[in-house]
Amino acid sequence: MLEHPNIVREFLEYLSYERHFSGHTAKCYNADLQQYTQWLAQNTQENASSSDAGFDQSHHNAATAVAVDMSTQIIRADVNIIRAFMAYLHEQQYSKATSARKLATLRSFYKFLVRRGHIETSPVAAIRTPKQEKTLPRFLSLEQINVLLNCPDTTDMLGARDRAILETLYSSGLRVSELVALNLGDVDFLGEVLHVRGKGKKERLTPVGAGALQAIQRYLTYRDADPRKARFDQQALFVNKHGQRLSTRSVRRKLDKYLTQAGLDPRISPHTLRHTFATHMLNNGADLRVVQELLGHQSLSTTQVYTHLTTSRMKEVYEESHPRGSI
Repeated sequence: MLEHPNIVREFLEYLSYERHFSGHTAKCYNADLQQYTQWLAQNTQENASSSDAGFDQSHHNAATAVAVDMSTQIIRADVNIIRAFMAYLHEQQYSKATSARKLATLRSFYKFLVRRGHIETSPVAAIRTPKQEKTLPRFLSLEQINVLLNCPDTTDMLGARDRAILETLYSSGLRVSELVALNLGDVDFLGEVLHVRGKGKKERLTPVGAGALQAIQRYLTYRDADPRKARFDQQALFVNKHGQRLSTRSVRRKLDKYLTQAGLDPRISPHTLRHTFATHMLNNGADLRVVQELLGHQSLSTTQVYTHLTTSRMKEVYEESHPRGSI
């Protein structure tokens, strides 16, 4: 595996320390750029080998040495190189969504290089993002969510914790990364809000329902009574059986357990509860921009995907409200 050239490391450090991207997002950018630079190195070496076929070995070695100077190759890449890389992704049968994400990574990377003065123009600027198939988010019905919420056995600390987790995800529409990052001081029981740290370290206050607050309080009562309390993480709200901050993977495993108990689709993820929150809010008359704020979406267009799920509710309101809606 190639080591990242300096300009790539510079970009990744910018994402982490200046843009404050999450570890997961930075990891995706890292992987995409690793693949691109490896492909670029191989592509350049193959071209050098074919063009130097008539030269002696010393010329060939010199050409190969130049080929592996990845910073130079990255800077010299033009629109044809980017198109060739996209064609390679298509040949490897990557989905349109994955190819679009990888192109977005390159778009951000080359914009960064322009801003830092490494290049004058971005070779990605003229490349159009592949048109993607529109897929609607999966969500649970009210009956299904109620069955799921009632699965945990709340007669001990871990069961009460799991009920609080499920209630909070559905009540506030949090990302699972936001949920596990919650600290004890982030829960305002009096104001009925959570202090949430979202993507890019952006902070917001989001309402939390009475049911979720009651579940959190029940969990904290068990936690305070635990004889190991002094050894627990004193900041984290949700901790594992060893008293350490719960991970996103652990939340997924717990959800899988309760999905099996409830007889629900095993493909449901913690993010499905976020989709369910947004869909139920809109179905019950919430304003789209309010839901945008609650979800922590930067762009309204990101939230608008949920409007496709509320068509049936809109039709019901239309038929009930319009004089000739149902004849």
